[in-house]
Amino acid sequence: MKIAIFGANGPTGRILTAQALGQGHTITAVTRHPAAFPMKHTQLRVQAGDVFDYMEVETAVAAQDAIISTLGVPFSSQPISVYSRGTEHIIQAMRAHGVRRLVCVSSSATDPQALQHDTGGGFVFEKLLKPLIIGRFGRTLYEDMWKMETLVRASGLDWTIVRPSGLFETPSVTDYRVAINMLNERYTSRADLADCLLQQLRTTQYVHQAIAVATVAARPAMLQFILKEAFQRRPS
Repeated sequence: MKIAIFGANGPTGRILTAQALGQGHTITAVTRHPAAFPMKHTQLRVQAGDVFDYMEVETAVAAQDAIISTLGVPFSSQPISVYSRGTEHIIQAMRAHGVRRLVCVSSSATDPQALQHDTGGGFVFEKLLKPLIIGRFGRTLYEDMWKMETLVRASGLDWTIVRPSGLFETPSVTDYRVAINMLNERYTSRADLADCLLQQLRTTQYVHQAIAVATVAARPAMLQFILKEAFQRRPS
């Protein structure tokens, strides 16, 4: 399958690209910094592209079988628009070139019920940390993710929205769970997320659905996760 990956140079995008190549797919890795992309492969094309530039997005989308978006930016107090504007351009280009299958990464915190949904994290996490992350540090990010989800739902494409929880690293794919909308879990391995994204290209089970994906075989230390994920800089 020919797949364009947007956000390919981010932490999840790199893992996804490696997994996809390992499964025999032909990949177009779209990144603003192609010289920094760490992989080479006979079935890999690294393309310079900024999702704010429609013509660059259209060039990447043309002749693909499917599109996966792993766009990601750090938390910010300033307005964020990369998810909504980038996805708007991806949808527009997909319509123009007759590409139907879209899988995009959102977040479990994007769901309007996220603050009320008990993940089993205990009082400190549920009542103190989660409201701080969703309502303060991540407010502008999750607002733009919700705009993205709204655009995807209205796109008329064969879409699946994938919502991980707090992202962390594992050496390889582990046991993970998938459910519609939300799960009672707090963390998702990037390797598991990447595997879940690719699985969606082999099934129609969750077309026109938002699904949660969460790792159950391993968990990071909470403080380490918060410090790393909330404030790290992400290449794209």
